[in-house]
Amino acid sequence: MPSTESRRVSYFYDGEVGNYHYGQGHPMKPHRVRMTHNLIVNYGLYRRMEVFRPRHISPTAMTRFHSDDYINFLRVINPDNMQDYVRQLQRFNVGEDCPVFDGLFEFCQLYTSASIGGAARLNEDRADAVINWAGGLHHAKKAEASGFCYVNDCVLAILELLKKHQRVLYIDIDIHHGDGVEEAFYATNRVMTVSFHKFGEYFPGTGDVLDIGYSQGKNYAINFPLNDGMDDASYRSIFRPVIGRVMEMFSPGAVVLQCGADSLSGDRLGCFNLSLKGHADCVEFVRSFNVPTLMLGGGGYTLRNVPRCWTYETSVMLGEDVKDELPYNDYFEYFGPDYRLHLPVSNMENLNSPEYLERTKIQILEILRDVEPVPGGQIQTGQVESQTNPRGANMEIDEPDTEEAIIDNDPDMKVTNEALGRKEHQAEYA
Repeated sequence: MPSTESRRVSYFYDGEVGNYHYGQGHPMKPHRVRMTHNLIVNYGLYRRMEVFRPRHISPTAMTRFHSDDYINFLRVINPDNMQDYVRQLQRFNVGEDCPVFDGLFEFCQLYTSASIGGAARLNEDRADAVINWAGGLHHAKKAEASGFCYVNDCVLAILELLKKHQRVLYIDIDIHHGDGVEEAFYATNRVMTVSFHKFGEYFPGTGDVLDIGYSQGKNYAINFPLNDGMDDASYRSIFRPVIGRVMEMFSPGAVVLQCGADSLSGDRLGCFNLSLKGHADCVEFVRSFNVPTLMLGGGGYTLRNVPRCWTYETSVMLGEDVKDELPYNDYFEYFGPDYRLHLPVSNMENLNSPEYLERTKIQILEILRDVEPVPGGQIQTGQVESQTNPRGANMEIDEPDTEEAIIDNDPDMKVTNEALGRKEHQAEYA
């Protein structure tokens, strides 16, 4: 039951997102975001939010986390020139799970701009929560595409939030481990990553309960590995105690919540058995702490279920009740034969025994006991602009196009400050 307490919620959406296509037979379909938006509009939820179309960030802003040559490559690659970049395709892991398609870089720019723009809005205290269902692409690495993800908007949004907040919490309820985000912040105590995911012979293969962070980041990476068949009651029994203790010990200034819908029952690639209410219970619990929250999408591969999930979670964040009977919308036929918001779960067996869940929960709560109350080490992700005080992302003004002229035809070209006529400050390289 959603709370009636109102929130200032901002919502980012670009109508172009549904036009991008990973290719025939590929499970990732950006069209699901357009379907979600249409359902949100027809439920009337958009009237309760400030709705924005994201202003595109510059490629330079993406290099706060990603390497220059990787971003340069994404900018120039297209289906017509792929044969000229065979070596780079292999090097950057682009081609199969992460195919080259028309408008690839613009697609990345679009979903990433919304996440960074949303983080900036939270920083300016213009919203209590921001929603970007096109974001949450949590597998992308510094110089490598992975798991349908090219640019890691989660990491870039967190870096934006770190400009204002001393500590940022990342929570991931996608069925897949949030490996790209964990890796980016594995050695810092300013970002805690918490991931609940299927583990064992399952992509990406990381996220063991013993992976807890490194150096200053030790105990700041929390992983809850799970087995097939996870249901609502089991999920609630671990999510609430773990996140409750995290909020108590870590006390974040902002939260990024990745709401991958592939943990729902009946997902094309998933193997959990959560209902919409079970999935959204996580949103409701995070909302109860009244901490500025950026809500992102992520996985979700059964086309009729993803819009249901994210529309319902929009209503939960707003504190609005919505009818189970779906309103008529542009994609009404997708939701047959019942045309209802909530769906029954399957009768699959839950392979997570209460004993296993309790034992793992206790193990994680023990790790959290060692978290120092007020961490403060410098954050290093390998990029000058992504240290403790990253350079501001002015959402109104794009960077000049000097760098574009330099690398338009050469993705291996490294754009240096010298080439762009910028002065280097000694402290940046100390």
